[in-house]
Amino acid sequence: MRRKGFMPLEVRTKGGHPNLRGPLPTGFTLVELVVVISVVSLLMAVLMPALVRARQQGQRAVCLSNLRQMATAAQIYTQAFDGYYPTAQYIEVTAGKNFMYVWDFTIIYEPGKKTVVPGLLWQGQTIEKIQQCPSFKGPANWQLDPYTGYNYNTSYIGHGQGENIVVPAKAITVKRPSECALFGDGQWANGANKFMRAPWPNPSDATFNGRYAGTQGFRHLGTTNVAWCDGHVSSERERYTETKPSDKDKIAEGTGFLSADNRAYDLE
Repeated sequence: MRRKGFMPLEVRTKGGHPNLRGPLPTGFTLVELVVVISVVSLLMAVLMPALVRARQQGQRAVCLSNLRQMATAAQIYTQAFDGYYPTAQYIEVTAGKNFMYVWDFTIIYEPGKKTVVPGLLWQGQTIEKIQQCPSFKGPANWQLDPYTGYNYNTSYIGHGQGENIVVPAKAITVKRPSECALFGDGQWANGANKFMRAPWPNPSDATFNGRYAGTQGFRHLGTTNVAWCDGHVSSERERYTETKPSDKDKIAEGTGFLSADNRAYDLE
């Protein structure tokens, strides 16, 4: 008599040989494995470019957000300082300390000590990582910079020490704010750069040499991101390399200016 609840592990066939209940376990054959691996490889080959592009698009969006916040900070600065934009850079010595004031980061030199704090643009308060372009992997602007990747229109807006015009521009003097670059993806052959330069000499930096070192990096799927004086941001695809003959051959691949002339930088 079969006990209640008892489930036999095997039954007998007519030939007297045991037959386990259910199908026997099986594995993949070599052919099946090759097919599976081939299909996975094909899917990866199809999907990887799309995934890389999606990642780059995400980085471009983050970069545009950073630049928008920088443009907003510049507008707040002009309201606090009688309409003037922040100076691009200058040096001051006070109480035995050397202050290298720069628009993005300020460096304080003391005996045996160097301190980096938020620059003039931020009036002492910011989330410093805003200064890092997510697509820029090269060396910092300067050795002490914690973050890097952006530059500031020094030719026409920031001016500063050593420039033909020292005092920064006033916001009211920008006649075409939606067409005048303020900040952007700074890049040249040796890394990032802080100071954006127009391609041709102008009254504010007429004696400046090395315009190839103030170019923009077209590192976002072939575009470069720009914040304009009216506060809007955009990705620009047109890359220009015309400049002084002594500088033209030194412009790095994938970098360039925002316009063939100075129109994208000029106040007028």
